[in-house]
Amino acid sequence: MKTAENPHAHLFTDINALLSRKPLPIETGIQRLSNGMLLVSVRTEMPGCKSRMADWWFKFFETTQHIKWWHPHDHVTHSGWDEHWKKGESYVGATIHATEALGDIPPVAATIKFHDPAELFDPQQLDAAYTNNEAGAVVYARIGFGDHVKIDAKGDPLDGYMVHVFRDTATGCVLRSRFYLGASAKDPIREIPDELGLGLMVHCYSEFTYLSRFIPSLYYAENKTGDKAPLPW
Repeated sequence: MKTAENPHAHLFTDINALLSRKPLPIETGIQRLSNGMLLVSVRTEMPGCKSRMADWWFKFFETTQHIKWWHPHDHVTHSGWDEHWKKGESYVGATIHATEALGDIPPVAATIKFHDPAELFDPQQLDAAYTNNEAGAVVYARIGFGDHVKIDAKGDPLDGYMVHVFRDTATGCVLRSRFYLGASAKDPIREIPDELGLGLMVHCYSEFTYLSRFIPSLYYAENKTGDKAPLPW
């Protein structure tokens, strides 16, 4: 990510570490960055779910019912994808609008625009991670919250960044998530309190735990790639 294109590029100097299975100093927790922004880290074990299933999910879900499956408590409304979303094919370049709560924190509108992860990660290291099974699927997006989200000329929400890195394991897959919050805030420490970060941490862990419990059967029943379900008997 070039500094000229993004004033927060310096925040991602260590982002490629997410592509390694080696443990990181903070796998789950919150951290206040030097510029006041809040970094939320979450590690979620997803037994029975493979990376390809998680990637497929972003090409499949499109209704309020779907996102309520994903998080029965916090997900309120799916307000639609834009025209760049191609069902069953691609979500990169697409924008989604939804309304979500964070536990006791009341629901708020969310705008998420997905990008090619090669824009954030070193492309060579990303390719190597895929080849070496250090990563099975990677999701990168720009995020915004509220009824009047700040958007740049390219249509990117300016409030923060979201990253998910899925890696297959012997029992399913493990997910590392990172949220960088407060990118557009004048006073991130005041506007993005620790309680919000902790609420997002629990929300993320919960939604992907729920996802791992139902997605295998849904994936095998709905995907059109010919990837057939193994017989459990």
